[in-house]
Amino acid sequence: MKTIGLIGGMSWESSVVYYRIINRRTQEILGGSHSARSLMYSVEFDEIADLQHRQDWARLEEIMIDAAQRLERGGADCVVICTNTMHMFAEEIIAAVKIPLLHIGDATGEAIANGGLKKVGLLGTKFTMEGDFLKMRLAEKFGIETIIPDESDRETVHSVIYNELVKGEIKDDSRRAYLAIIDKLKAAGAEGVILGCTEIPLLVSSGDTEMGLFDTTALHAEMAVQFALG
Repeated sequence: MKTIGLIGGMSWESSVVYYRIINRRTQEILGGSHSARSLMYSVEFDEIADLQHRQDWARLEEIMIDAAQRLERGGADCVVICTNTMHMFAEEIIAAVKIPLLHIGDATGEAIANGGLKKVGLLGTKFTMEGDFLKMRLAEKFGIETIIPDESDRETVHSVIYNELVKGEIKDDSRRAYLAIIDKLKAAGAEGVILGCTEIPLLVSSGDTEMGLFDTTALHAEMAVQFALG
C-alpha cells in the first residue's frame, strides 16, 4: 500500500470528508480493519482565504509548493490537494516534487466521460468558476464543455462557501438557492453539474435534485485510494 499525501485545511470541514472516504473505501476493498496509509499537511485557512481574496497568487503558490514538499519529505508517494481552487497551482507543484500529483480534474473528467456527458455546469468558488485551470483541463483532456452561472449566481455560490460551508454552517435557504442555480444550468443545456468545491457536497447531494451531480471530493478521494492500492 502506498502512502497518500494530503494537503488539507481548505477547509478542514472538507478535509475530514477526504479522510473518511479514503479510509472507508480502503476498508471496503481490503476488508477487516484495514485503513489507508496517509499523511496530511493542513494549512491555516484564514490565511489562505485572505490571500485568495487579495489575489496574492505568488504567496499562495509558495504555500502550496511548501506543503507538497513537506509531504514528499515525510514519505508520501503522491500529492492530493484537498480543494478544487488551489489546483490552479497544479503544474507548479508537479514541477517542484518528484512524486505524482493526483489531479481533481482528471478524477472528475473521467467520471463525466464515463457517463457519456459532453456539457456540464460548474459550481465552485469564483476563482474556480471564473478561472480556466479546471475548465481547460476538462476540455483538453476529455472534450467536455463547461458552463458557469451568471455573475449574480456566482456571487451567491461563492458567498455561501466562504461565509457558511467552510464554517460548517448548513442552511436550508442556501440549499434552495443552489438548487435554483442548478435548474438554471440545466435550462442552459448542462447535462450534469460539477460540485467543484469540496465543501458543496456538505450542502447539496444527489437526493436533492434529479440532475446528475459530480462530487469532486468523493471522486478525488476514490482516485487516491485506487492509486494507493495499485
